[in-house]
Amino acid sequence: MLSVPAAVVFAVIIWWASTGLILILDGLPRGTFRWSLVVSSLLALAALFGLAHTADQTSVSSVYCAFTCALLVWGWHELSFLTGWITGPRRIASVPGLTGWTRFSQAVQAILWHELGIIAAGAAIIAITWDAPNQIGTWTFLVLWVMRTSAKLNLYFGVRNLSEEFLPPHLTYLQSFFRRRPMNAFFPFAVGISTVVVALIFMRASDPATTIDQSVGLALVGTMLGLAILEHWLLVLPLSSTALWRWAIRNRDAAKADTDTSISRRSATPVLAADAALPVLRPPAT
Repeated sequence: MLSVPAAVVFAVIIWWASTGLILILDGLPRGTFRWSLVVSSLLALAALFGLAHTADQTSVSSVYCAFTCALLVWGWHELSFLTGWITGPRRIASVPGLTGWTRFSQAVQAILWHELGIIAAGAAIIAITWDAPNQIGTWTFLVLWVMRTSAKLNLYFGVRNLSEEFLPPHLTYLQSFFRRRPMNAFFPFAVGISTVVVALIFMRASDPATTIDQSVGLALVGTMLGLAILEHWLLVLPLSSTALWRWAIRNRDAAKADTDTSISRRSATPVLAADAALPVLRPPAT
């Protein structure tokens, strides 16, 4: 049955391409952010209507549509966060040396509005598709939310690869909430449970008793979960995920190199060069 492999390929391509597109948009001059967010917001609203339209449909095309609509809503959240539009009440680095609840509280404050926005969007999607036969959009969004939350917790607890390259300059203060270590106790728990779940999903998708639309939907959701597990492993393995989206962050690397060169030429001493980077850690003027 080719429907399941085709769904897997579709999910991989859209995951790779959509992530790269968001990184490209986030790497453009900040004056373009407003238009990117306007277009993304319109697409997200259209996606909610798409989820409502396909909720009562069980065709293969409606399954693909619901899956894509959920990704559009999720993409809006990612873009709004990476552009710095919706982050949290704290927009400065963590106080050095903090541990325990105080450090965790500051980390939550840095992303609070973003997390509440995801919860609100998830609640809206659940309400739109409540008790409807097509739940692929809801499952997709929930998988993305759970696994992204897990990734954030792993970065907070400590992993080998922090992927700082994906953070734009206006969000570099978030690095102060990351911790570099080979692995943490939460990682095996998160990866182990999600691996069991993805195995069960694909077993159900390949079951001859499962209808074609259900198999396709399960394959789409399972692939996104599998890709999220891959992203988790890239946090701890001696590999870098940067190569997957080097084409998308190339312009950001060039801009950073130009900025670093300019700062270096203006700086008479290393102290002045360090001072030039301090405004990145300050909250924007209101």
